[in-house]
Amino acid sequence: MKIAPSELKLSTMLGIEFPIIVAPMFLVSNKEMIIEAIKSGVTGAIPALNYRTVDELKNVIREIKTEVNGPFGINLIVNKSNFLYKEQLKTCCREGVDFIITSLGSPEETIKMAKKHNVKVFCDVVNVEYAKKVEALGADAIIAVNKEAGGHAGPISYKELLPLLKKECSIPIISAGGVGNGQELRSIIESGADGVSMGSIFIASIEANISQEYKQACVDYGKDDIVMTTKLSGTPCTVINTPYVEKTGTTQNGFERLLNKNKRFKKWFKAFTFFKGMKNLQKAAFSTTYKTVWCAGPSIEHVKSIRPLGDIISELRKEYVV
Repeated sequence: MKIAPSELKLSTMLGIEFPIIVAPMFLVSNKEMIIEAIKSGVTGAIPALNYRTVDELKNVIREIKTEVNGPFGINLIVNKSNFLYKEQLKTCCREGVDFIITSLGSPEETIKMAKKHNVKVFCDVVNVEYAKKVEALGADAIIAVNKEAGGHAGPISYKELLPLLKKECSIPIISAGGVGNGQELRSIIESGADGVSMGSIFIASIEANISQEYKQACVDYGKDDIVMTTKLSGTPCTVINTPYVEKTGTTQNGFERLLNKNKRFKKWFKAFTFFKGMKNLQKAAFSTTYKTVWCAGPSIEHVKSIRPLGDIISELRKEYVV
């Protein structure tokens, strides 16, 4: 028996019409995208690190709440490379966001504090072992990051990952990766997902406050142009294989790998790698530069033009029921 989109677990948990999270994308996600997502009957999240200060994060949460009535979330990097994590967490709880998405670390502290403020916590996972751990900690849902995802992708296809998680976990499973149109969305829901988190097809939206070159790249390049690099954050991350990426390569050199494993220097080297990589992404995202490092996933295969986010979601909803 088929379940209507509004009756899927992600929809009922958040009170949305259609089970989509417009995924949090570093540098790309912003207030305008969240507002349009809510107006279109879905939800969205913004990385806390898209704001330089905690005050900026607090202000944007308040602005969204003033302009639109609907659920939205904040994505927190919860490992030691994020020196603002604790203050970001407090702000999310005090300001009453609807959900927090945790990435790249243990969500234990986030879950404990969020529960005190009735904020839901969705945890990025890439395998069954970690999924069971976050469920035991009290996570409200799992975001199953598969190898088709953009950004920090997982090692397993959704066709393998979803059945494993459905068998071992009892909390809702939100699939991330491998969705570029409504037919693919329906296929993943029929495979057992309770909702989806999708980002790359929204990079080329009117509301995204990034360079036209970045947006146009998502139109001009396709799934075969996506490569994995460890140079940006130390963790495998998907980028468009521009001439600059081809020239510089996608793996850390021997000295960098050594520092990444050294117990004494690992924390600081990871933080340095992350900071340097994010600065490179920032330069490319907002201005024309020969150092074009653009983060995106294989679903840009379906991006044919730059258009309003609301139109993209409307088309997804129409395609879903075809």
